[in-house]
Amino acid sequence: MGIHTVTDICECKGGICIVRSHGMAPDKIEEIKAKGFELVDLTCPDVKKVQQKAVQLAKEGFPVLILGKGEHPEVIAIKANALQYSDKIFVISDVDELNKISDIIKNEKRAGVVIQTTQKSELLQNIVSQLVLMTSEIKIFNTICKSTERRQHEALELAKKSDLMIVVGSKNSANTTHLAEILQNITPTLHIETADDFDKQNEIIKNSMNIGVTAGASTPDYIINDVIKKLKQI
Repeated sequence: MGIHTVTDICECKGGICIVRSHGMAPDKIEEIKAKGFELVDLTCPDVKKVQQKAVQLAKEGFPVLILGKGEHPEVIAIKANALQYSDKIFVISDVDELNKISDIIKNEKRAGVVIQTTQKSELLQNIVSQLVLMTSEIKIFNTICKSTERRQHEALELAKKSDLMIVVGSKNSANTTHLAEILQNITPTLHIETADDFDKQNEIIKNSMNIGVTAGASTPDYIINDVIKKLKQI
């Protein structure tokens, strides 16, 4: 249909420009509009909500902690939105990173928190438990996507009844990777991208009696169906 991906707006020669679900920095959106493109913003509503909450916290003067992976496009866009209103915006992926800015947080005596939509609730709990010791005021928005939480919960229940879990989806996908990480604590888990990845895993599959299958939010149905078909053949 003529759709293609670009990393730089200069690669385009006009037409429609779509913002993907992870969102985009405000200055990039303005650049797209200024160059005369028709902008279609397909930022996920849940991601928009995180951006709005981060902006709210920045306007209220809180140091803003964005819990997630700094290199993830969703987090980059959230940070860019909040930076319009404050320079005290920090991306935190674990307790060690929080400790690096502990002096700033203790001096401010307050902190605002949002979290990447596809992160694990465990990260939120760990960071907040440490923030309690550093501050006298914390404002928290649990912005983990509800469908992500539901998928994680259902996969955990399935893993308890399985002696092998198969997680299907891109290894660049945050929610898919987190699913695999969570399930590894319950039962042996394979994270695969397509049914072709089974070629090196036939033995563990043959030795498993109960196999559970789950997938990331963006994994197409046809790939999941191919995996199930291949499992039946094995």
